[in-house]
Amino acid sequence: MLTITPEPLTKEAFAPYGDVLEAPVEKGRLYYEEALGNGRPDAWPSLFLSCALPVADLPLDATIMERHEFSSQTFVPLAPTRWVVMVAPHAADGGPDMRRARAFLPAPGQGITYRMNVWHHPNTVFGARAPFAVFMWRDGGKGDEEFFTLPEPVRIAG
Repeated sequence: MLTITPEPLTKEAFAPYGDVLEAPVEKGRLYYEEALGNGRPDAWPSLFLSCALPVADLPLDATIMERHEFSSQTFVPLAPTRWVVMVAPHAADGGPDMRRARAFLPAPGQGITYRMNVWHHPNTVFGARAPFAVFMWRDGGKGDEEFFTLPEPVRIAG
């Protein structure tokens, strides 16, 4: 079984897959508008709140990946939570290339925006239920989201 060791979530490490969102330390605003990608002229902005149910802890065996081919997707935790982010580039034969997958552990107060068309593991939290604000673009079509069942699980190490 392929095993991936998660690393701390940093802007530099996550840059190929999207943006790391962090609230400003001082009074003021930080804009992340460039991170928001929409590849369909008829798609509408979709902001929703979700509640992620916890898994026990790491290690975690991932069995599914997803992508949003024509939309970025943003996750902002609305309460302190431990969570993991796993991403993978495209494989030459389609689907995610799990041999090049990476996993990240966000620090408290960090959110993320996946770029359009980035394969990622579904939102996964540890310990307790966690609320998130989620933003993406939708048009109600097939490209809104795609799920891929991995041929064999990939372990995110503890």
